[in-house]
Amino acid sequence: MFIFTTVLIILVSLILGLAVLVQNSKGGGLVSGFSAPQQIMGVRKTTDFLEKLTWGLGIGLIVLCVAANFMLPGSNNSSQGPVKSSSIQEQIDNAALPAAPQAPLPGAGQEAQPAQQPATPAK
Repeated sequence: MFIFTTVLIILVSLILGLAVLVQNSKGGGLVSGFSAPQQIMGVRKTTDFLEKLTWGLGIGLIVLCVAANFMLPGSNNSSQGPVKSSSIQEQIDNAALPAAPQAPLPGAGQEAQPAQQPATPAK
């Protein structure tokens, strides 16, 4: 069912994009081709139709996206009990970090050793 809803979302998105591209805010676009008053679907009716189609597709897209969110595979419902952590999170929690070797700090129970001077060659 989730795949069907996803396909519907894609189709509605494509049709909505086409409906928006056909419109022109100045009254042009597809509307300019229907300028004869004798036609059944004149300029004013085309504008009304495209505006209603855009609003309907936009609302439909929002409804489909919310519905798809509830149908998401692997989603946890509140009736199933506590939220389960993902397998990746479980691996992170169970992973043991290797202990890094720590060098002893001078002055922490040990005396600082004098620096060794380089050997001088014999004459």
